[in-house]
Amino acid sequence: MAKTQSPVSKVVLITGCSSGIGRATALRLARAGHTVYASAREPLSDLTDAGCRTLAIDVTDDASMVRAVQQIEAEHGAVGVLINNAGYSQTGALEEIPIELLRKQFETNVFGLMRLTQLVLPGMRRQGFGKIVNLSSMGGKLTFPGGGAYHATKHAVEALSDALRFEVRGFGIDVVLIEPGLIRTGFGGAAVEAMDGNQAAGGVYAEFNQSVGRATREVYEKGVLARLGGEPDDVARVIERALRARRPRARYTVTASARLLLAQRRFMSDRAWDAFLRSQFPTPAQPAVAGRLAPAETPATLPSAT
Repeated sequence: MAKTQSPVSKVVLITGCSSGIGRATALRLARAGHTVYASAREPLSDLTDAGCRTLAIDVTDDASMVRAVQQIEAEHGAVGVLINNAGYSQTGALEEIPIELLRKQFETNVFGLMRLTQLVLPGMRRQGFGKIVNLSSMGGKLTFPGGGAYHATKHAVEALSDALRFEVRGFGIDVVLIEPGLIRTGFGGAAVEAMDGNQAAGGVYAEFNQSVGRATREVYEKGVLARLGGEPDDVARVIERALRARRPRARYTVTASARLLLAQRRFMSDRAWDAFLRSQFPTPAQPAVAGRLAPAETPATLPSAT
């Protein structure tokens, strides 16, 4: 007797759904008829009311990730689509970011993403189908002063995704990067609040940090980049399009702000890019002393990338 083949699971698991892009994606995919498991560190009852199933996942807690994947596999056979969205930013001069907070940034934005991916891959391979969508950023391709910690994690996500895309393609698994630009969420404010709590008051980077914080706040509210930004559902719409595609692209850039800045960076040398940044940010330096002037303050208009 011929063996009956199990149906392919296309169940969607999304991390970081308490707000912003994760929440918008969960709602959009649930409305489109997908079976969606929306996760965050705490259960999300409002998303249950919207048609999602919910799980408690802390991407820095291995046991919570193992439990979630085991639950979905017990109910559906495999996680069909993993959307790695959980992440956050902290802003400020690298010398003054406590190393334990830098590790925490990587634990959430990089190691949690990679560990959850490792957990879902065996099930995807068994069924010969899977899609892994990693939320990167235009900040995975360029770097603004004051955003080094966050940018480093997104550069890592880009590298991991590029390697993984090659490694799992033969098993029927696609790996997709989403690269948003400025998205109007609470992201910028959270990054500035973290910097305010971590940076030394009155230190050699005080003026620089204040400038970066001011730029990060202002860019989400006014100016050219704000007008070229987008909403969380703009990203969710692109993710949905990538999931529908038979052969999705390796990368999807979202918002005009991302397309503009990535094109600008691509056609500028490192020296030219640094000169551009110096026109936007004050250069940290020793205080002025007799016979020597500190670099003049310049207006700051660019934030750490979303």
